[in-house]
Amino acid sequence: MLNIADTLHRWCTEQRPFALATVVGVTGSAPLPVGTSVAVDAEGTAVGSISGGCVEGAVYELCRQVLEDQSAPQRAWFGYSDEDAFAVGLTCGGELDVHVQRIDPATQPHLATALTQAANGGVAAVAQVVDGPAHLLGGLLTLDGDGRLSGTDLDADTSRTVTGHAQALLRAGRTARNHLGGDTATCPEQLTVLVHVAATRPRLLIFGAVDFAAALAQAGRVLGYRVTVCDARPVFATAARFPHADEVVVDWPHRYLEQTAVDTRTAICVLTHDAKFDIPLLRLALTLPVGYVGAMGSRRTHNERLRLLDEAGITAGQLAALHSPIGLDLGARTPEETAVSITAEIIAHTNGASGLPLSQRTGPIHRSAPRQDINRPTRQDTVSRAAGARSASQLPVLRSRAGDTARVTVPAAGADCVLHGATRAPPQSQDMASPRQQ
Repeated sequence: MLNIADTLHRWCTEQRPFALATVVGVTGSAPLPVGTSVAVDAEGTAVGSISGGCVEGAVYELCRQVLEDQSAPQRAWFGYSDEDAFAVGLTCGGELDVHVQRIDPATQPHLATALTQAANGGVAAVAQVVDGPAHLLGGLLTLDGDGRLSGTDLDADTSRTVTGHAQALLRAGRTARNHLGGDTATCPEQLTVLVHVAATRPRLLIFGAVDFAAALAQAGRVLGYRVTVCDARPVFATAARFPHADEVVVDWPHRYLEQTAVDTRTAICVLTHDAKFDIPLLRLALTLPVGYVGAMGSRRTHNERLRLLDEAGITAGQLAALHSPIGLDLGARTPEETAVSITAEIIAHTNGASGLPLSQRTGPIHRSAPRQDINRPTRQDTVSRAAGARSASQLPVLRSRAGDTARVTVPAAGADCVLHGATRAPPQSQDMASPRQQ
């Protein structure tokens, strides 16, 4: 949802109803993550993308239908068909679980406030009930940076539970789906809540005002980090030398790290390879709850660094978290190549990936994020293969919680989509194609 916050904010301000289609589940290889949305207004204007083009026509028609009929929220499952890869479906081989609902800004004034904060680069979260009792399905709750909850029709216990999970995801800066409920003491109703999070950019702290730092600052900026370059030497730590950094700080590295804000998304890169800077800095960095700590240096420098950190009282477990020598083995030599090596390691570490060539691995390319659902894995039984095909038996199946059955035509694909009333996804048929690994 927040990928199109600018437009949704404008539509809410204009009190313009719209249909919102959101990816709530991904299996296998799929181009865009959970939380990505498409929106369509009453004039047929569409914004956003959920599949990179594979199923946009079908989703657009379903949005128009939900908006015009003012029907209850609906679910659609899109998959892949080996028999007809060019019909409506995901040619990448993955499966998408899509939630579609009508939103009237006049009845959801709190949503406009959250979208304003997100569009302006602020901190906000929107909790969307995507599975649960009919009277709660499609409910939208918002949470601001101070933890204030708005727009809830839930009972007090359920509201507290949803708020707690939303706050945790807001702190982490992650959009994720949570399965809640079944406990009369905390959350009597069984719900699935997708929490959309808009948070400040994660931080990349680069210590050492060297040429490698300039290239790394540029790479970090491209990846969406808020980049800080810090060095104790004022002649080197200048804004002119680091135009891609958000800030350049002249201070002793460890002293700056003691007073600056970090979180579990923060990446710390130590490029000074000078013991008088490195050791005090790493002694502190390895005790902080940050996402990544790496240090540049030769093998000899690395071994000496480990010895000095051990003498400084750093435990073996803490030393194991140190990425040194920093970066992946790409054969990098130039500052720019080294920046790619370092950022590649940061990305792999953040996503729990191996860093190996994809040609040496099997399975889906776009794997589910390791922490996408913080309570339990995505339920496989909620995803059915709805692969596009020319025959009626293989049409993309859009299953609705409204209980109605309808047929919509997707002009771009020249195929029909059958919309079935259902309260849950059916089990996979034996004659359906198995997912193709990427």
